[in-house]
Amino acid sequence: MNADLHCHSNVSDGLLAPREVARLAQAGGVTLWALTDHDEVAGQAEARSEAQALGMRYVPGVEISVTWASRTVHIVGLDIDAACPALVAGLQATRNGRMARARAMSDALAEVGIEGAYEGALRYVGNPDLISRTHFARFLVEKGYAASTSDVFERYLGEGKPGYVPHRWATLENAVAWIRAAGGVAVIAHPGRYKFTPLEFDTLFGQFQDLGGKAIEVVTGSHTPDQFREYAEVARRFGFEASRGSDFHAPGEGRMGLGLLPPLPSDLTPVWLRWS
Repeated sequence: MNADLHCHSNVSDGLLAPREVARLAQAGGVTLWALTDHDEVAGQAEARSEAQALGMRYVPGVEISVTWASRTVHIVGLDIDAACPALVAGLQATRNGRMARARAMSDALAEVGIEGAYEGALRYVGNPDLISRTHFARFLVEKGYAASTSDVFERYLGEGKPGYVPHRWATLENAVAWIRAAGGVAVIAHPGRYKFTPLEFDTLFGQFQDLGGKAIEVVTGSHTPDQFREYAEVARRFGFEASRGSDFHAPGEGRMGLGLLPPLPSDLTPVWLRWS
């Protein structure tokens, strides 16, 4: 099973329409696919239709932004009912405030000599309600302030950097509850990206599990090979199911393209066994 259960379209902060992401996934050999846009499910119908037309199995998904211990964590929901009222209302509430945050980021960048960042970021936005740091990163690369989007986060948009503006997202409790209300499975996305201490990680994993969270991403385009092994061990220790996804946003961005991830360790339980 070549599963990719973490991808983005221009409905959130990707560059391509859902149907175009589906085509790239199928061309890369993906056989089980999920579109998991940030805090939005508006691309689900198009993604499902194109995936099924191409012969791929499809799992509806979403990636919810969460504030935990004053930092941002992402929770993926898989096999959700995208029309679930509790989920739809929760995502709407989570999206509120992105525009104000974006303007504050632009003001902060202007203070270090980068003008017009808000207007520049908007050129990359498909859905203005979901303007994000990724859109700002593409503008900064375009203008030559950094060599890549990852370089932008290291220099300008990461925590503690000149353009970073914190935002209060959903709670972990709410995100897991919305996913479960929608009949889905909650998954901690790319844990290797979070700057927590070992004790904080254990607390996060324990709380997530107590709330009904079932899986973590082990093999993901946001992890290094060492982190594949590290979070495989976390899955074993906590009894989590394992997920796999490229975290695709656009061609040429990220470590690995669609369909090119290595397999999960054979002793882990893939989350997709639920739908096999």
